[in-house]
Amino acid sequence: MKKLVVLSGAGISAESGITTFRDADGLWENHRIEDVASPIGWHNNMDLVLEFYNLRRKQLFDVEPNAAHYALVELEKYFDVEIITQNVDDLHERSGSSQVLHLHGELKKVRSTADENLVYELKHWELKKGDLCEKGSQLRPHIVWFGEMVPAISKAVSIVRKADVLLIIGTSMLVYPAAGLVDYAPSGIPIFYIDPKADRQNYRNGIINITEKAGIALPQLVKKLIQEYF
Repeated sequence: MKKLVVLSGAGISAESGITTFRDADGLWENHRIEDVASPIGWHNNMDLVLEFYNLRRKQLFDVEPNAAHYALVELEKYFDVEIITQNVDDLHERSGSSQVLHLHGELKKVRSTADENLVYELKHWELKKGDLCEKGSQLRPHIVWFGEMVPAISKAVSIVRKADVLLIIGTSMLVYPAAGLVDYAPSGIPIFYIDPKADRQNYRNGIINITEKAGIALPQLVKKLIQEYF
């Protein structure tokens, strides 16, 4: 079975109603990125950071996967599909995708500030000051903040290197290290880039740009791939 690797970003989640970081009316509101998504921000104003992620988490409980998510699930009938996502939501999993690697953490999970290996799943949307891990330390969002290492990047590189087909969906491919993953794709494999602004990016020759929203373009591409390979 051929391996199909997906690199997904904020655009696929935006079609479900999740506000993205970089929208003009987006999540940062009146806050600097450093204030709500960095270790320094956490140290300086834990209450603000907790509120910021609680609001994001609350929104996530109110949205559903869209047609693009379900199209990727359909591909699993024909390909060995692995998804590498920059998104911290769980919409890929909720739609039924079975192999999802989160580069930047997961919004519905929290972890110990004393031991990063102690990770817990939240059953509700609110994380509060005073919520402690089993070692007695404050819990924090299980999110890779600016200035922190991306632990999953090595595994992501390994996955991309094995790809027979690569799909890039809903990402600007400007945020590193995620943007560099495409450089590890085997030479000559088909690479499809689905994004409304796909035609503005020319970071690698041979990529097939599909300038459309994922919810429209991806179901059509899935049919094409199935016909072409089967």
